[in-house]
Amino acid sequence: MLEKIQTSIDFLTSYAEWLLLFFVIGGGLYLIVKSRGLPYRFFRHSLGILSGKHDHPEDVGEVNHLQALSSAVAATVGMGNISGVAIAIFNGGPGVVFWMWLTALIGMCIKFYSCSLAVMFRQETAEGKFAGGPMYYIVQGIGKKAKPLAVWFCIAGLVGVLPIFTVNQFTETFMSVIKPDKLLGISIFQSRIVLGLVLSGATALVIFGGLKK
Repeated sequence: MLEKIQTSIDFLTSYAEWLLLFFVIGGGLYLIVKSRGLPYRFFRHSLGILSGKHDHPEDVGEVNHLQALSSAVAATVGMGNISGVAIAIFNGGPGVVFWMWLTALIGMCIKFYSCSLAVMFRQETAEGKFAGGPMYYIVQGIGKKAKPLAVWFCIAGLVGVLPIFTVNQFTETFMSVIKPDKLLGISIFQSRIVLGLVLSGATALVIFGGLKK
């Protein structure tokens, strides 16, 4: 049964990869041409924003520009960006790095507009905090008719960001490289328990502390 499911997933993945390539690269190139390279032309201005040059005390929001960028990067770069690069180089050779750089430059434009739309269509909650993201600007920007697409994004995002995958990948890498069981003189099971508690504590700081944490 599991083998059939895995075969079906592999079959669908082979087609999904090409669709993803078309939409990501094609969408990024469209935004670059449509905006005449605006994110790249104003790169120096973005550095000024991050340095606090354009900060104003009356600006709304919970965090400053640099903290907002840090949050966006933290939500974008994960274990997949680290281990995925190593796997790609192992399978495709050093030449893969060039294409990753190229797609990263295109992806910068997509991220720029994704974050810009999230700020434009963010909403203030009853607690006085702001909430935004694709699920908000899909409905606010396109209209109520696009709500099914926003709901689908939430469902897909919920599956895609399940911590179990990232934690499992991190744990396996940590156990094989650092070998805490030999370093601390404890069993592998105990090492996993300690690592799990540390990761849970770090995650709790973010969940219960909010965006500022």
